[in-house]
Amino acid sequence: MTMTMGDRLRELRLSKNLSQEEVSRHIGITRSAYSHYEINNRQPVYETLMKLAAFFEVSLDYMIGGDQNQSESQQLNKDTLDLIQTLNRMEPDKRKLYIDQMLKLLRKAESAG
Repeated sequence: MTMTMGDRLRELRLSKNLSQEEVSRHIGITRSAYSHYEINNRQPVYETLMKLAAFFEVSLDYMIGGDQNQSESQQLNKDTLDLIQTLNRMEPDKRKLYIDQMLKLLRKAESAG
C-alpha cells in the first residue's frame, strides 16, 4: 500500500512524539492548515513542503510519496551508522571532545594528502 503525504506527515510527527500544534508552530503555519495536510484535504505550497522536509529531516521525494528507500549513494554505510550511534550514546561533553578530536585528525589528513 502506498503512503500518502498525509500518512507520512502523521507517521513522522508521531515518531517524534509531537503534536500538530508543535509542528505547525515550528514551521510557521496554523494547526488547522497542518491538520488538513495530514488528512490529505490540502497540499502544502512548495515553501511549506521544504520546511516540513527540513523539520523532519527527510528528502522532498520521501515527503511527497517517493520510495522510502534512499538511493545507494544517499545511504549511510555501516561504519558511519556505527559511529553516529556510538556518539549518540556518549555524554554531551565527552561527545564534543571526541568530535573535535576527529575533526582535527581529518583536517590534518586532508592537508597532508
